[in-house]
Amino acid sequence: MLTGKSVAARLAPVLACMGLLALWQIAALALNSDSFPTALEAMRAIPSILGDKEALINILASLRRMAVGFLAAVAFSIPLGLLMGRSASVASFCNPLLMVIYPVPKAALMPIIMLWLGVGDLSKTLVIFLGVSLPVIYHSFEGAKAVEEKMLWSGAAMGLSSVERMIRIVLPASLPEILTGCRTGLVLALITMVTSEMIARQSGAGNILFNALDMGQYDTVFAMIIIIGAMGIALDVAFESMRQRLVSWSEPQFDVPLSFS
Repeated sequence: MLTGKSVAARLAPVLACMGLLALWQIAALALNSDSFPTALEAMRAIPSILGDKEALINILASLRRMAVGFLAAVAFSIPLGLLMGRSASVASFCNPLLMVIYPVPKAALMPIIMLWLGVGDLSKTLVIFLGVSLPVIYHSFEGAKAVEEKMLWSGAAMGLSSVERMIRIVLPASLPEILTGCRTGLVLALITMVTSEMIARQSGAGNILFNALDMGQYDTVFAMIIIIGAMGIALDVAFESMRQRLVSWSEPQFDVPLSFS
């Protein structure tokens, strides 16, 4: 049964979005600029975009690149982060490299990657891969480092090999931290996906947005921003729902409301 607080928590994001749209509408009417359409004008352009077959193909192409880059980054970063967390030699070798790469905006690498790989899917997917990898590596590293040595000693006493201890002890114990990194990486995947498509303009949601900007179709520009934002919210909500199911054992649950009175 939903309580007043739970209903308010569920409605808060909706009310926040409605408030933002209202502020946008008021600001656009006050400025009265052709380059800043009202929220209603932008939202009226959304059905025409989603009803256009070519636009849908472009958006699906973006999601495909994002999925490939994200999954490849997760498959690479989790084992590396776990190894770094449990091996001082691996951490000492990888840490300087990651410290050099981390501050560099991944979109800044796009021109170089385009020179090497062209402007096709591979270059965009690689930028997404780079953007997602670092937070997943970091959180996997922190999760593995926090595993108690007693658990590993117990596993060794039971005859588990180092690989088995990594899979059966370190990975499950690190899972809450790993999934936090994956959630951060998912947001970065969306950001780098759009940015890469705006630089290497062949197809995708970023290409639609930039083409509309070139042609002065500002309602389409803002409509695409809304669509991309909605995609991000939907992906984050879906991932968070999955995360809560996978690591429900690690989160405190209270059967009775806490009282501090």
